[in-house]
Amino acid sequence: QVQLVEFGGGLVQAWGSLRLSCAASGRTDILNARGWFRQAPGKERDFVAAITWSGGSTDYADSVKGRFTISRDNAKNTVYLQMNSLKPEDTAVYYCAAANRLWTTRRSGAYDYWGQGTQVTVSS
Repeated sequence: QVQLVEFGGGLVQAWGSLRLSCAASGRTDILNARGWFRQAPGKERDFVAAITWSGGSTDYADSVKGRFTISRDNAKNTVYLQMNSLKPEDTAVYYCAAANRLWTTRRSGAYDYWGQGTQVTVSS
């Protein structure tokens, strides 16, 4: 069993910054690729960013490229999402995900474990 818990959501003004954390516990030895997704009200869950186990490869949605940075600390079993220059359209519930697979993917169905989500609200 694997548990994922997100931290760091909240309310921020436009152009502000937030850092989300996702801590894994349990069978963390089986986890490889990690990702972040988000879901705004009335919309589907969308890919945000992903990272391989080594951190050597990352992938970002076009909408966040250059503003968000994903990173990981394997010693702490934690993945981070640094979000800068936030916009009102970034408002959503953010979910972290973990996969047994080695490589990053944008497909939500490829991830095996999910956190409960954390709300990020960006005011204009």
